[in-house]
Amino acid sequence: MSKLTDKVALVTGGSRGIGAAIAKRLAADGATVAITYAKDASAASAVVKTIELDGGKAIAIQADAADVEAVKRAVETTVATFGRLDVLVNNAGTAIPKPFEEATLEEMNRVIDINIRGVYVATQAALKHMKSGGRIISIGSAVGERVAAPGLVPYAGTKGAVKMFTQALAREIGSRGITVNNVQPGPIDTDLNPASGDWAVPQKAATALDRYGRVDEIAAMVAFVAGPESSYITGANLTVDGGMNA
Repeated sequence: MSKLTDKVALVTGGSRGIGAAIAKRLAADGATVAITYAKDASAASAVVKTIELDGGKAIAIQADAADVEAVKRAVETTVATFGRLDVLVNNAGTAIPKPFEEATLEEMNRVIDINIRGVYVATQAALKHMKSGGRIISIGSAVGERVAAPGLVPYAGTKGAVKMFTQALAREIGSRGITVNNVQPGPIDTDLNPASGDWAVPQKAATALDRYGRVDEIAAMVAFVAGPESSYITGANLTVDGGMNA
């Protein structure tokens, strides 16, 4: 029997990169999975098909993480479709790397709306349905603890907020048997932050392992936190960064 058999998970921003890897890993561990996507329906469909070909169950729901009502609907659709919700992975996020003094208010608002407000809204909606044993897992960032490269001021601020949100909520709902944790990736090779990109050289150099991480390395940590063996871990910020913050 797989670790997550009979569990239902919702992964926001699950059509590509870290989110897609998380969705596939949770499904491989036995969970039924819903993913949200902002625009790319074909990419989301590909993730669902991959899960189904491996014998799992999954659906994709269109919901921009900056759209409050869409996020709420995604949670309700997941529960209406699968009957319950056990694991929420707040993965949807964005960054607009540039010097802070050049950042526009529109850009800053976009980062805040997705990285903070989207997390708040999805979590609040999910908690209406979660029972003891539930898991709230956010994908923060190593720069929420320590900023090793310039150009990430608004992003780092939002990920610092996710860190404290995690710790505060863990205190508030621990008595319900629901854990709340924050997985903090370092530089991971994705479309948004490719290992061959302009911003890659200083990030790679800042790690102890002298390499970018892989999406499956983040998915492995999320799968552990979602599973039964992590039942005494809550309010934790679990950094997976190749030693960048060492």
